[in-house]
Amino acid sequence: MILIADSGSTKTHWCLLTASGQASDFRTDGINPVFQSADDIRRCIEDQLLPQMAQLLWAGTLTYIFFYGAGCTPEKKIHVADALRAVFPKAETEVQSDMLGAARGLLGHQPGVACILGTGSGSCAYNGETIDWCVPSLGFILGDEGSGAVLGKRLVGDILKNQLGDDLKEAFLNEQQTSMAEIIDRVYRQPLPNRYLASLSRFCAAHLDDERIQALVYDHFLSFVRRNIVQYKTPEISFVGSIAYYYRPILEEALAAEGLRLGTVLLDPIPGLTDYHRASAQPTTC
Repeated sequence: MILIADSGSTKTHWCLLTASGQASDFRTDGINPVFQSADDIRRCIEDQLLPQMAQLLWAGTLTYIFFYGAGCTPEKKIHVADALRAVFPKAETEVQSDMLGAARGLLGHQPGVACILGTGSGSCAYNGETIDWCVPSLGFILGDEGSGAVLGKRLVGDILKNQLGDDLKEAFLNEQQTSMAEIIDRVYRQPLPNRYLASLSRFCAAHLDDERIQALVYDHFLSFVRRNIVQYKTPEISFVGSIAYYYRPILEEALAAEGLRLGTVLLDPIPGLTDYHRASAQPTTC
């Protein structure tokens, strides 16, 4: 059996695949080694994943783990690998970036440009096996244009600076059951502010019929396209992630403004990654 994971800062989707083709899906909190230590990651796996998998695992049956995650840079991915090996010592473990996972999940063995628009954002030029190059995402403070975290940051900034009208400000504070003081505390003093800001961006989806919100979201995507995608000089762009999936019409409009067209859009790369790694699943042995 093999275990495949696609992890963002908010959630992780795991898929356990047998040689016969049977797939079982599990979900846990997000894993990001930029914000979490190896011990934090190990505890997440032990406390959240293992109880879900307990009835499907037995000694010696898990042979490979393919983990694709946010924050899995060459310097940081060792923390994820250490945590996985501590929990699954008999499995061969490979940890790669979520960007490579998105590219393989979207494009398989075909070259192209792949993007992530979820809690964070990313993009790359993919050659069918590995990433040739990418425009750096830089995280939600310096970059991450197009992401849920930056959309939430932009929304909150405009709301609290009275840029969207008193009616939207009142609706936002009431629906989120929050205040300026709580927002400041969550962003500047509490852990995982990117995850928190991304959760606030859901207000946009709920109010997308408002022209002010439409304009904000369109400008948000246009910034992502102009600061990232146009550099690849490729006409068709594919996306994975909740932000791309749920705001697809506005994303498509922003791409068209720069002469680009929308390719494949997936909520989750796991189905494509399952196909990509299916050959690695070996018959179960005790």
